Amino acid sequence: MSATNPIREWTRQSYRTLPAEQQPDWPDRERLEEVLAELRTLPPLVFAGEIRALHSQLADAARGKAFLLQGGDCAEEFRDCNANSIKARIKVIMQMAVVLAYAGEKPVIKVGRIAGQFAKPRSSKTETINGLEMPSYRGDAVNSPLPDPKERVPDPGRLLRMYHASTATLNIIRAFMKGGYSSLQRVHSWNNDFVLNSPQSKRYEDVARAIDKTLKFMEVIGLDPELPQIHQTNLFTSHEALLLDYEAALTRQDSTQSGWYDCSAHFLWIGDRTRQLNGAHVEFLRGVLNPIGVKVGPGHKIDEMLRLIEILNPENQWGRLTLITRFGAENVEKYLPGLIRAVQAAGLRVLWSCDPMHGNTYTTPQKYKTRSFDDILTEVHRFFEVHWAEGTVPGGVHFELTGDDVTECTGGGHQINEADLAHNYLTACDPRLNANQSLEMAFQIAEMLHNRSDSAPTIPATHAD
Repeated sequence: MSATNPIREWTRQSYRTLPAEQQPDWPDRERLEEVLAELRTLPPLVFAGEIRALHSQLADAARGKAFLLQGGDCAEEFRDCNANSIKARIKVIMQMAVVLAYAGEKPVIKVGRIAGQFAKPRSSKTETINGLEMPSYRGDAVNSPLPDPKERVPDPGRLLRMYHASTATLNIIRAFMKGGYSSLQRVHSWNNDFVLNSPQSKRYEDVARAIDKTLKFMEVIGLDPELPQIHQTNLFTSHEALLLDYEAALTRQDSTQSGWYDCSAHFLWIGDRTRQLNGAHVEFLRGVLNPIGVKVGPGHKIDEMLRLIEILNPENQWGRLTLITRFGAENVEKYLPGLIRAVQAAGLRVLWSCDPMHGNTYTTPQKYKTRSFDDILTEVHRFFEVHWAEGTVPGGVHFELTGDDVTECTGGGHQINEADLAHNYLTACDPRLNANQSLEMAFQIAEMLHNRSDSAPTIPATHAD
């Protein structure tokens, strides 16, 4: 790999010398600096040791020895920071993970879009509602979704609310993950309930029965269901590193191994709109030791992507960088093979993940943004098929989903149509798969993996970091 590491010295504040896309127009800069000063004194949300553990697991996924399941809300809302809402989101991710682990015959790394996904990029700085122009809603971390110009003014105090909401969410996650709520038997019983009540129950029975037999065999040979490997699990957190001032304020130097970690989440990603080579987001994230994701849409240029990979992963480590492709079902075969071949030819080590949501969004005549279940599934299938054809590892999937019974995406076993969207359309930004659709997605991906049990190649750990 060529020596392309930037010469610029990195500090927590070096991003401020470069153009930063998608940042709020904070009207009260003095209040912003007060908030950031307070955030710098508050405890980290996650710890360096946890971040290193995730990095190691993602290295396994990049080599085909594990699989990444990343999912959660498009944009978290403060009103949903309660036990029932958080539990519902955790529950669906756990259910999907069990199905995918069985079918893929490898560990599933569970990463939530949770405990920090409170900000969203927008295509326009303003929007018009009921004939009135106002600042665009940029997530609860910045302003209110209420269609009132006063409520849309960016408020730095919301950054503190985001921190405290994330803290509360993490407390609940850790309690559930270690307290038996996510035990293997419990999660599988939830999946059995789903299969029993699914319109396509016959289709999913084989996988459910096979998992049943596996659990019964474990009991027969005397494996204690209270073993930590069965009774407990881990859920890592992630969000788009959009609000750079917030991210920098929560960046800490590790006291045991030095190095800087963004302690707002375990995993952070750069969006398709903010991955400019000479931009502030790339500058900031190149200096922290968290695993980093990069969203890649149809507008990418291969030469720029290769350069970006080298900037963000100068030591070419396994598990450091995840490319999250978001091409749309009709564009996967147009863009993905060329990108894979270029990355392979350059000898760059990345984890490949598929975001099948963003490239398949459309607006109905009734002005609802939505996505088709079939389009989402098609993009996932084509992602896997292209990687299998290229001899590379399809290492993960990335969904916007919720544990609630919303009607935001069309299709699925319950056949939600465009006329049904109005029944329970709750998202503040983009449409999400509901709980049933998410589990259907997992079972159908499981079918694909099961039918090709020798599917994904594994890459030897030789010279692995």
